[in-house]
Amino acid sequence: MSDALRARLVAHGALVFLVGLLAGFPFAFHELGKIALWPFIDGIPVSIPGSTRAWRMAHMEGILNGMLLFALAAVAPLLRLGGREPALLYWSLLTTAWGNILASLLGPLSGGRGLEFGSGAANSVMYLLFVAAIVGAITAAVVVFRGAWRRAAA
Repeated sequence: MSDALRARLVAHGALVFLVGLLAGFPFAFHELGKIALWPFIDGIPVSIPGSTRAWRMAHMEGILNGMLLFALAAVAPLLRLGGREPALLYWSLLTTAWGNILASLLGPLSGGRGLEFGSGAANSVMYLLFVAAIVGAITAAVVVFRGAWRRAAA
């Protein structure tokens, strides 16, 4: 994988990570039932849509998927990838990371879970994003395994 693709993975990882960090605010505000940013100051009561579980998931999806992109960018030099495999790995990782974080954010905002197609447009979009992310993750895992196996055998 070229240094340019690796740098792009790191950049996307940073954005996905940042979105996950920002999703931590509504997670905390939903849990507290108020916006409280400063110590020793009473918070402003607020109603945040969704559930604590859904916001926790959005928060963690962003953080974990961002770290996944960082990790794969870091280990990419250890892989022996040929032909279109570097591009396949890059796009499958982006599909995984962005699919997961976008679907996870849509959940608490729309009240969906994305476990099955139907039950409203937002839920169907979530489902399709999660399916794309799963296909991307499996594809990336296969490409990484093959690249690592080739490098180990050489």
